[in-house]
Amino acid sequence: MKSEKEYGLFTAITMIVGIVIGAGIFFKSDNILVYTGGSVIKGVMLFCLAAMGIVFGSLTIAILATKTTKPGGVITYADEYIGRKVAGCFGWFQIFIYYPALIAVVSWIVGVYMCMLFNWNSTPENLTLIGIVAFVIIFGINYFSAILGGFFQNFSTISKVILLLVLAIAGFIYGDPKFVAHSGDIVGRFGWLGALAPIAFSYDGWVVSTSISHEIKNSKRNLPIALIFGPLFVLAAYIFYFVGISILLGPDEIMRLGDAHVNAAVTMVFGNTGAKVFLIFIVISVLGTLNGFTLGSLRMPYSLAIRNMFPNSKKVAYIKPGHHVPKYSSKISFVLAGIWIIINYLTQKYNLIPNSDVSEIPIVASYILYIALYICVIKMYFKGEVKSFIRGVIVPIIAILGSILIIVGGLQNPMTIIYLVICVIVIIIAYLYLVKIDNDTLK
Repeated sequence: MKSEKEYGLFTAITMIVGIVIGAGIFFKSDNILVYTGGSVIKGVMLFCLAAMGIVFGSLTIAILATKTTKPGGVITYADEYIGRKVAGCFGWFQIFIYYPALIAVVSWIVGVYMCMLFNWNSTPENLTLIGIVAFVIIFGINYFSAILGGFFQNFSTISKVILLLVLAIAGFIYGDPKFVAHSGDIVGRFGWLGALAPIAFSYDGWVVSTSISHEIKNSKRNLPIALIFGPLFVLAAYIFYFVGISILLGPDEIMRLGDAHVNAAVTMVFGNTGAKVFLIFIVISVLGTLNGFTLGSLRMPYSLAIRNMFPNSKKVAYIKPGHHVPKYSSKISFVLAGIWIIINYLTQKYNLIPNSDVSEIPIVASYILYIALYICVIKMYFKGEVKSFIRGVIVPIIAILGSILIIVGGLQNPMTIIYLVICVIVIIIAYLYLVKIDNDTLK
């Protein structure tokens, strides 16, 4: 069934900006400074290096976005330019690992900041319960109204951009510029690469906007614009915020305070009352990220089902007349997110993933899969389907290099091998299922 166009260019841009600028930048700045030994300049360099993966990746994906308006985003691109089985495996990975794992962690982070706001005990149980309530509300908004989900995405994005700008500007006004000159000592011989992992988390989510490509008005024009403008805006905002907050508090203080440095910064500038107001903005910011991931996840089983790549495809692909959200697809996403919320609770409560969380499980695998799409664009250039050498060769090559940097950075964490094994298991199951479906079709 043909979907009505619900989202405009502004929503497409705010979806990218709103998902990417979420919780990550607020609680990863201290991790980045630890890896750079407190060097703000080296931190900025790392932001730029990591941005190669998102900025040039989005420029490359934008080329594919101009070629089709079919539902599925990256699944569609993989299906049309790589092959059915690769697309199916990519889709299963997103449905069973990528979206629910990130939803689980972002829901948890909502709990973290809600506990800060109301001075509640930050027990794993409280954080999980608050996260569940937040997810159910956000799910309900998107399940019953695509327009309302888009509106909240716009509102939350504007709120978080204001928050970032205010804190950054306060740093430049009230902070000490000498902190920028602090050279720092990078941890270990290849320690700086480790900082690419938290930065990659801060940047993650940019590709989610492609999941609603078929519902964006004039998507062949608007989605590529969003994929180009959104990541560039995010890069500028991140550098501005990172430098501003570092000048305001000082790298040593940020590293000492850890995740609490944001609350300390707003309290310093605006007092306790102001800190409460800004915590509200942070909660809205994180809810915006949760909304974006939820908005994208609801449509993923549907995107596979319309291609007969998912169990009970006929039912999952059904959209009730007069509705814009696939109900069965949404329910599947809801259940999977709930399972991962429980998994995240157990890993946090019993410290099963030291110094990490389940959100890092899909990051490296995602960038490995993106590389396959970037190679497709290069092949399209040599087939004459992309005319510009810069867009068809240079840009995707830089995107591949950026992805490799993030992959190498992720591999500095010894748990990454285990994460990749989990992802590979899901991909193998998907492949075996697709082989069975194809064989049954031929009989």
